[in-house]
Amino acid sequence: MKNEMKLQFSALSENESFARVTVAAFIAQLDPTVDELTEIKTVVSEAVTNAIIHGYENQADGIVYIEASIDEEVVRLTIRDKGLGIKDLDEARQPLFTSKPELERSGMGFTIMENFMDEVEVISEPAYGTTIHVTKYLAKNKAVYN
Repeated sequence: MKNEMKLQFSALSENESFARVTVAAFIAQLDPTVDELTEIKTVVSEAVTNAIIHGYENQADGIVYIEASIDEEVVRLTIRDKGLGIKDLDEARQPLFTSKPELERSGMGFTIMENFMDEVEVISEPAYGTTIHVTKYLAKNKAVYN
């Protein structure tokens, strides 16, 4: 059975935990393992934090959008902003790259997403924002999808 949800909220750092918990509560109905749930929550945190810090540069007038769907044992998430976009996506996806070293950012957001999810697609256009699509096949049926 397919189930979907949509969420939008102000691009404020205090809303990052709200997004993480909301997505976790939505996918909990699939009974994921603790590790799967932790990985998905971490990916949501990374994507939302990137939207707030890099997309909107902590300007509270931005909106972060999340769409989530579950179907059988597959979790699909889209995290989107309409912020600054990414000038060089290849460079941004390199481990340890950060455009904000003064904020002591680790530059591992995309690397974490790629390690924790089965599929990651990043679409970004300068001045129009960034959209991240991620997919996670839960362990119960992972062999079916590989």
